Amino acid sequence: MSQSNRRVFLMQVAACGSALAAAGAHAQAARVDEKDPQAVALGYAHDTTKVDKKKFPKHTNDQKCNNCALYQGKAADAWGGCPLFGTKQVAGPGWCSAWAKKG
Repeated sequence: MSQSNRRVFLMQVAACGSALAAAGAHAQAARVDEKDPQAVALGYAHDTTKVDKKKFPKHTNDQKCNNCALYQGKAADAWGGCPLFGTKQVAGPGWCSAWAKKG
């Protein structure tokens, strides 16, 4: 392999690595905002203990996103996917009115 081919190859590898790192950082940053219209409609809160008890009387503090049937992360994950919020992540200790017991 000539010096110029090696140099081009190494620059391409570096560029791909940077692009992948940027994509990973963007994916981690996509979190649900509690003021997002979908979140408001579902009564979503990042912390299950802060849910309005009068508005959601059936809510209990042991109901959390990370033990919901819809949660797409591991139970120990701080943030995970939820199909109700598209590509945005929900807080593991969060809650919304669509919570369903994991079967």
